[in-house]
Amino acid sequence: MSEHPIEFVSPADFKSRARAALGDDKLRSSFRGAMDFLQAKRAAQFPDGEELEQLRDLGEAIRKHALAHLPDLLVQLEETLMAAGVHVHWADTADEANAIVLGIAQARGARRVIKGKSMASEEMELNHYLAQRGVNCIESDMGEYIVQLAGEKPSHIVMPAIHKTRGDIGKLFEQHIPDTTYTEDVDALIQTGRRALRQAFIDADIGLSGVNFAAADTGTLFLVENEGNGRLSTTVPDIHIAIMGIEKVVAKLEHIVPLASLLTRSATGQAITTYINMISGPRRRGELDGPREMHLVLLDNGRSQAYADIELRATLQCIRCGACMNHCPVYTRIGGHAYGTTYPGPIGKIISPHLLGLEATADLATASSLCGACGEVCPVRIPIPQLLIRLRTEANRAPHQRVAHPLRGQGAKYSRGEQLIWRFWSGAFARPARYRVFRWLATRLNALAPARQAGWTRYRIPLKPAKRSLADLLRERGQAE
Repeated sequence: MSEHPIEFVSPADFKSRARAALGDDKLRSSFRGAMDFLQAKRAAQFPDGEELEQLRDLGEAIRKHALAHLPDLLVQLEETLMAAGVHVHWADTADEANAIVLGIAQARGARRVIKGKSMASEEMELNHYLAQRGVNCIESDMGEYIVQLAGEKPSHIVMPAIHKTRGDIGKLFEQHIPDTTYTEDVDALIQTGRRALRQAFIDADIGLSGVNFAAADTGTLFLVENEGNGRLSTTVPDIHIAIMGIEKVVAKLEHIVPLASLLTRSATGQAITTYINMISGPRRRGELDGPREMHLVLLDNGRSQAYADIELRATLQCIRCGACMNHCPVYTRIGGHAYGTTYPGPIGKIISPHLLGLEATADLATASSLCGACGEVCPVRIPIPQLLIRLRTEANRAPHQRVAHPLRGQGAKYSRGEQLIWRFWSGAFARPARYRVFRWLATRLNALAPARQAGWTRYRIPLKPAKRSLADLLRERGQAE
């Protein structure tokens, strides 16, 4: 592990990091190749366009149904799991969730945690929190293990170390894993990582995991993975702690089947993932493996804010496949670390404002061409472009304007000067007489147009009115305005 604490960056510095990423030829080349590969893999898994659209309709309906009944389904899930012997905890914030996990560890004298892939724990910055309090948490997903050794956050929600080359990983393993020589052979690197992690599963006091979906009717926690580390993390240690965002619940176990099909095919281009884990409680009498004690932490951390607004609620439909990132022209060019958020790319732009507030994330919503590629490939039809426009509106809304469901950090990009400009502009175009006067002045005084026009001229030539308006040209031809 790194001897130095992990330094997490702020999304407020997005613009400077994006500029740096654009100047990194190695990073851009790596991401371009990886994204082209993932796009092709996804396309190959959906050869029948009609089947894809039908499956997307079904996936969207299942997620919308679950969100429409979210409070009741969460209560049902809690009751079902508690009846099976699972301890259920509710956390309003990341700090509360961290404290719950730490409390469980301290009560059992636990000092070693082995962790399967969990984006919820990433947004909590759980590893860093536990390390500061004497509990060592080791990532067992190979990609997560690599970025943990590097002291970084994941740059992609499905492939955390996608920004690393074989050479980068070889150097990391040589530096951090005893008796390891440098190599760029992929098979040798994988075997080195497995040997380093194998004993950690046995030594761990607690196994921690995420949750892809949870069925309220059966109390089943559903996890997908490709390495088997998730299964080891949830069965070998005596204590299993699962962390789940409250939006991951669905009404019935059968609802998970189409979602799982959409998830794996959209994420990695696999017809089905290598491992499917369905967990419904701790070890029962007569069973030879599994944890003797199990906990589920239900994490809110800003999700209720999105849920309260009917339009923004669609954000919570996400199944964390990463397809929107793989097809986004912005993410493809700058990578995930530029965003400074747990969830980068298009989905990060719409969910991070709820987790972190608009003050820190206001620039993310504008880092989009609104090309619509993210919405076109989303397996559950989240209208990401429309939500980006809505978040831009909220960031520019007057801070104290009363609205039905105010967002944390409302008005983060509000400018009185900009509002005055828009008021003048709308006033000039509101009445024909005003517009004609404005047009006459603009064409006659066009030489006075400023050379620097705020953000516009940062990347474009200055706007300058034409010497003759279209109305003038039409009038000269005898045509009515």
